[in-house]
Amino acid sequence: MQVIIPGERPRFGVRLVAHAPNGPRLGLLGAPLSWDAGLPLNDVPSLELTYTAHAQGAAWLREPCEVALEYSVDGGAWSEAANGRFLRIKRSGDATDQTGAQRFSLPGWAWMLRKLVLYPSLDMVDGKRQFNAVRVGRILTTLIAEGSGRGTLPGLVVDFTATHDSAGQPWSAELTIGLEPGTDLLQLLINLSEQGVCDWQMTGRVLQVYNEGTALGRQLAAGPAPVELILGRDIDQAPDDATLEDAASAILVVGEEGLRVEVTNPAAVAPWGRWEAFQQQGGVKDEGTARLLAGQALERASRERVQFTRQIKPQQARFLPLVDYRPGDTIRAPGEEGKPEPLRIRQITLSRGDDGVVGGNLTLNDRFLEREIKLARQAAGILNGGVSGGGNGGDPGGDNENRVPAAPTGLLVNPAAYLDDEGYAHGQITVSWVGVTSDVNGTPLTVDGYELVGQTPPGTGAMRVLATTTGTSVSYSPLEPKTRWQFGVRATNQGTRGVVAGTAVITIPDDETPPPGPSAPVVDSRIGIFRITWDGFTSAGTGMPTDFARVLIMMRDPLDLSDEGQQVEWLERAGTAVVPGQPYSVDREFWLVAIDRSGNLSGASAHVMSQAKPLVNSDMIGEIINGAEHIITGSIPANAKIVAGSITGGLIQALAIDAGKIAANAISADKIVAGAIDAAHIKANAVTADKIAAGSITAAKIDADALNGKVITGPVIRSSATGRRFVLDSSTLDLRFYPSGSSNYSRVYAEDSGGEAAVAITTNTSFSQRAELRVNSSLIRLGMISSGGGQSGGGLDIASSYARYGYSAGSSSTEASILFDGAGKWTMKGRVWEFTTSSAYETICAGSGVVSSGYVGVTITYGPYMAGNMGPVAVVRDGATTPNFYWCLDASSPSGFSIGWSSGGGVYSGKAFYFWSFRHPGSA
Repeated sequence: MQVIIPGERPRFGVRLVAHAPNGPRLGLLGAPLSWDAGLPLNDVPSLELTYTAHAQGAAWLREPCEVALEYSVDGGAWSEAANGRFLRIKRSGDATDQTGAQRFSLPGWAWMLRKLVLYPSLDMVDGKRQFNAVRVGRILTTLIAEGSGRGTLPGLVVDFTATHDSAGQPWSAELTIGLEPGTDLLQLLINLSEQGVCDWQMTGRVLQVYNEGTALGRQLAAGPAPVELILGRDIDQAPDDATLEDAASAILVVGEEGLRVEVTNPAAVAPWGRWEAFQQQGGVKDEGTARLLAGQALERASRERVQFTRQIKPQQARFLPLVDYRPGDTIRAPGEEGKPEPLRIRQITLSRGDDGVVGGNLTLNDRFLEREIKLARQAAGILNGGVSGGGNGGDPGGDNENRVPAAPTGLLVNPAAYLDDEGYAHGQITVSWVGVTSDVNGTPLTVDGYELVGQTPPGTGAMRVLATTTGTSVSYSPLEPKTRWQFGVRATNQGTRGVVAGTAVITIPDDETPPPGPSAPVVDSRIGIFRITWDGFTSAGTGMPTDFARVLIMMRDPLDLSDEGQQVEWLERAGTAVVPGQPYSVDREFWLVAIDRSGNLSGASAHVMSQAKPLVNSDMIGEIINGAEHIITGSIPANAKIVAGSITGGLIQALAIDAGKIAANAISADKIVAGAIDAAHIKANAVTADKIAAGSITAAKIDADALNGKVITGPVIRSSATGRRFVLDSSTLDLRFYPSGSSNYSRVYAEDSGGEAAVAITTNTSFSQRAELRVNSSLIRLGMISSGGGQSGGGLDIASSYARYGYSAGSSSTEASILFDGAGKWTMKGRVWEFTTSSAYETICAGSGVVSSGYVGVTITYGPYMAGNMGPVAVVRDGATTPNFYWCLDASSPSGFSIGWSSGGGVYSGKAFYFWSFRHPGSA
């Protein structure tokens, strides 16, 4: 019996079938009062069922059983839906209910996967089962095989192997991971899918696992036969849930060792202005990783989060659930404002009410929400590394001195790209491994830490130290995009470096995220040319991101099917470009494409059609034109007709207009645009007093050159009374520039104190901080100035008696500067920055540290392999009352240097060391 309206032949039929636990088919559950089934992607499905105790099949539901959801099209064969097998575990009812209605909550068969757990083994590392650099299939089959050997979940079947997924494709993901004993199979599958490692589903009792985004990530929104759901045909309701609660346009990331990085996103939705967020990122020490994480968080928070629910009506639809599309597929469906767009199916819900009609709905994510999921996965991978901590708790194997640590295992390198605050792309890596617990002879050993080393290009010399850590994962940046590197990790033991675990060659990725599509251009045609105007915004009305480079203006002939369009101009910001040389009265199609600094192209803007309009009939070009007789009616739009200001001096031949061509009083002041007629266009003596109407010449009608060499009385000259303008004030020797809609202004002014004409340029006079340049006969000063007149940022003085360069935030505690005086001396203020990781071209690396007792020395690494020899200068301090040891700097290279010391009184006491090292051209 099908669950349909009696008497109707359904296009899409759905029914429920009972099965014995791990056993055969029992029969149809033909009389449900109602049911509702949710089939999500990469999660446990559910079935809510109401069934009367008086109906056939009720006896099966009184005992534990399995219920299968089957579907049929046009009366054809029945098929069980993927994720459509459920477990009758929970039930409820009321003995006083005369209808005998029973309610059942049935989780999907995948719910039982939580009953298979990982047991401890003999080779535990730090209390975890370690899987080192293995494919995901190896981890899953190991867990399932061990459980099967114990007799767990005898009904479970898998169709993937340790080397290939359920579609027969080799596994693409490689993991190094430590699993806690007690981890169950369902928890592991959900975690792996959340990390973007795999997709999974149940078909009956068969567990199917695929490479992420393949079999359960079909792209059906385009191609020769796209799946498109249309309002009114496939969908009858389209509610949206949207929120701005998590939006932000700026974020401050605080890492370790004082790292603080602020990142902003000009493309974020910000109707109320700047919104801020904060992230505390433990374990992050380099700016590149902080920027990468901040950029990902901001991108997730840059827009309104929208989830689409679309109610489907399978009986009238062209495309059917489970048949034409399934969870994980990307289809075309009504998105924002009902406009069709590619959306990914996150869940299919099917239901049958008491009227017997099968309906349902789809939960859909747009491309933005899908990208947010991917960004969250990437951030989790950077912070967690997918690796357990090292160390096995064993007893040390005697004295650790001079013992060489074994090579780390399970080394994984995950490269990524990020943008700096100017929008330029850099590379970053996150490296993880399994901790070293023995020396090269297999004797237990507790190591001090690890060094990340690398070389580029691979095979060009010794690897240099990039970073150090005491953990089993580390991040490093910046790296040049598209460069080839080989990385390795080695453990250290009291200054003794272990064996390097190397990697294959890694190519540092470039930024591959395209910019958002630009808004549509405004196309205007006049006098045979096109004017293409862009407002500088995205199609969503937000600003362009920091890595935006320009918009390309594209044009094509819409009647030429082979013409795919070509770039005819470009704009770096909001503005107008001119496209000349196009034929009259012929359609041209224009659109914009944004490009970022890494060369990524956005999608196209909306397309605009236009024609170049001639001013006159083509046979009149080059002839005398009478506007009343020859200009084509309608060829000049209202804003381009010959009106006041539309014909300027540049369009009139010199001496072409004399008094004989002008009727008395034919030209009045309102017909002349300011500056349109200058001396070159007026014949000598052609304009006499009787040709000028009283009051017809005002300041707006006088060309700038007409006053050349003339004396103007009055203290103030302004280009406009309000708005965007300049004001020249002779009383203050001041030229001010006002932007549009603001009372703030920038100034160029002179000071005549003591008879000297000193000059100053300053910006943003109404702001709390401004930039200022002052020049007089004895001083040039450039700097950032607070509203109170003091220094508030960087500054440079070039004076006749001294020169100074530095920074101050307004107090002596924030000042860092260097001063050179006329006696040939120089003075520095501030503190020396203690480096953590240098660049290869640092002039000086300085720092200090403490070594606990029992050590015979210390090794300091610069980070990169420095670009030249280094000259280290160091001092060692001992806390003893009467120190009696000797020490020396015993090794130096462009990678670092080491200091060794003797024992004092038979012991190696703790030491403090201080150093600075300078890069020099010598060979020492």
